[in-house]
Amino acid sequence: MVGIAAQVSLYPLRSARLSPAIERAHAIFREHGLDVQAGTMSTIIRGDDETVFAALRQTLAAVATEGQEVVMVVTISNACPVPVSSTSSTERHA
Repeated sequence: MVGIAAQVSLYPLRSARLSPAIERAHAIFREHGLDVQAGTMSTIIRGDDETVFAALRQTLAAVATEGQEVVMVVTISNACPVPVSSTSSTERHA
């Protein structure tokens, strides 16, 4: 397993309300134990690759099952920085 980050943008189509699909996605990400940082245009999720991909697959399936047409745009990287902790980078690599 590899630690990855994914930037996820979810665009519900032909819907008067966008929030239910996006809130459902956030709930699924959290149910999978991912680190979730919600933004105004996208959400960043972090975790191991198997968990991230499973959560993305479940999110798309859940929204589609609820009858919502949706576009999901995902950018995935194993090189994105992790959240900064109180430990400096030199201490982490020592």
